[in-house]
Amino acid sequence: MTQLRLLGVSGSLRRASNSTAVLRGLQDALAPKAALDIFSLHGLPLYNEDENGEQAPESVRALRSAIETTDGVIMISPEYNHGMSGVLKNSLDWVSRPYGRSVLMGKPVLKRPRPPSPAHQMNERLASNPARLCSDPDRDRGVHEKVCDGRLFYEATLRFALAGVDDLALCSSGGMK
Repeated sequence: MTQLRLLGVSGSLRRASNSTAVLRGLQDALAPKAALDIFSLHGLPLYNEDENGEQAPESVRALRSAIETTDGVIMISPEYNHGMSGVLKNSLDWVSRPYGRSVLMGKPVLKRPRPPSPAHQMNERLASNPARLCSDPDRDRGVHEKVCDGRLFYEATLRFALAGVDDLALCSSGGMK
């Protein structure tokens, strides 16, 4: 059986990001069942339609390529002012273009919104790509208390997140959720 290749995208740029810590915890817990590469959105420019297509910046081409070559994507967004983070929204703007050729089209995506508000916005943005939403896991409460040394360690939350990855694996193999 081929190892599942996943891409993790954190909607936070903070060094001590809890969203990134969740991805790191999943990365550790998934091995050797799946490989989770974490793509940093640092350096991704603001979306500019004039720089789309062949002339897209290197960081944008790298993100698109990383999504294209993976079996599924895990996106985590903190809640900023009752919505998803701007950096994650910006990355979705880049990967949704050129129109009709989104690299997320049909790609299984597991989203983990941080409480309480980004879920609706993430659903709308991912549906417009159109990605395949595989699961809508619970919202982690108090995740800052479940992180140590930059990784999620809290067993119950990790188990729930791993169940979401199982849903993602089912979606990527053609199963429907």
